Amino acid sequence: MCDICGCNITPGNEHLLAEGGKLSVTPEGERAVEVLKGLLSENDHQAAHNREHFDAHGVLAINLMSSPGAGKTALLEATIEALAGEFAIGVVEGDLETENDAERIRAKGVPAVQIATGSACHLDAHMVHDALHHMSLDGLDLLFIENVGNLVCPASFDLGHHRNVTLLSVTEGDDKPAKYPVMFRAADLMLLTKTDLLAVLDDFDPDRAEQHLRHLANPAPALRLSARKGQGMTAWFDWLRAELTAQRERVRNHQTAHPALQPDGARLHAHDHHHHGHHHHHG
Repeated sequence: MCDICGCNITPGNEHLLAEGGKLSVTPEGERAVEVLKGLLSENDHQAAHNREHFDAHGVLAINLMSSPGAGKTALLEATIEALAGEFAIGVVEGDLETENDAERIRAKGVPAVQIATGSACHLDAHMVHDALHHMSLDGLDLLFIENVGNLVCPASFDLGHHRNVTLLSVTEGDDKPAKYPVMFRAADLMLLTKTDLLAVLDDFDPDRAEQHLRHLANPAPALRLSARKGQGMTAWFDWLRAELTAQRERVRNHQTAHPALQPDGARLHAHDHHHHGHHHHHG
């Protein structure tokens, strides 16, 4: 998928990167895995810089992750409509179906910067940093980063944000948390979206979805809502308010917060794939 993070390392080609493999040495003589590791550590360095930037401006940065089409943009629009009078909100858009998505957000009076992700399967800290050059954080309270629709790679990349919110639409399987453990362990909050459709779906059990989350030993709250119908949104807004209050308290005390990133998943992008690949088989 993306050569940079090594998502293109598969069980079928990983032998090429292994010790002595055809691609294990780059022309400069470096092992290819060292290159990948170097890219990951560069990402973390940039992420730390981004986080300092957010904290200096008192901004709470939230990374929205999900499968394609789980309703991230609809959630954002409904949230902006409800809270724009209460908080100054900004959006960094990495998962746009069309240019219209960003325009709809801007039409609500909220700055939105579009990141051209190309074929990348996740955002990284450098892309977010570049986007911040096009947006002033002065006076902002909340920054939403809408990640690429993908349930694997985004879970492992620090963007400098504070919290991960993972959406699971009721139009998907309620066993997704079991199938994508890295992503759902990374969630600081799980949102079950499109719950107004439960009435016409007989195969999605919200309780079962939450049980799968608990089996991953993730204590994150699991909220159920429908952005389109405005159901269950109050609990989501309350979570945001509480997180923003906590962020302001941290800023006062010169502390910061890190999302529940899963370094596990970084192995999907690095040489350990060979040894740990069996832990991450998504079936």
